[in-house]
Amino acid sequence: MNNGSIDSESQRPLFNVVLVEPEIAANTGNIGRTCVGLRCKLHVVGTLGFSITDRRLKRAGLDYWPYLDFVHHSTWDEWWKLVPDPSRVFVFSTKAEKSHFQGQFQPGDWFVFGRETKGLSPEVVKSFSDQALRIPMTGPIRSLNIATAVAIVLFEGYRQVDSHHAFGLS
Repeated sequence: MNNGSIDSESQRPLFNVVLVEPEIAANTGNIGRTCVGLRCKLHVVGTLGFSITDRRLKRAGLDYWPYLDFVHHSTWDEWWKLVPDPSRVFVFSTKAEKSHFQGQFQPGDWFVFGRETKGLSPEVVKSFSDQALRIPMTGPIRSLNIATAVAIVLFEGYRQVDSHHAFGLS
């Protein structure tokens, strides 16, 4: 786990993934693994439904967990102090009006996801109404698994910023 700061421009995270009060270790582990694969930073905010040392968390992240750029913020306000530009924060909710395909993403953006069982609070979604996005679903389900949703959003962001050229990734 890398809890330190990222020093060089070439090592800055592609995106920042923010999980608010995640409840399921395996989901967070899978999200961490995806973050490592795309050089994104993982922020978890608030009370967790598991211990960071939970073996299910490590199992889902496999042997990639030591490479994860990760920080735990005890409160929303503690995390929020790190955000340099609030217009670059996107919240994801099944209650949002706009599709994630309408988001115009840039390197360094913040993608915020809520709890597995409740999502983000209606107040948070409303306060970010211009930056609230949903993943379209046509089947009879309430929502996608959070690890799947994060992966969809990260890879759409990756597609938009053409990271192969901008970040020298392959």
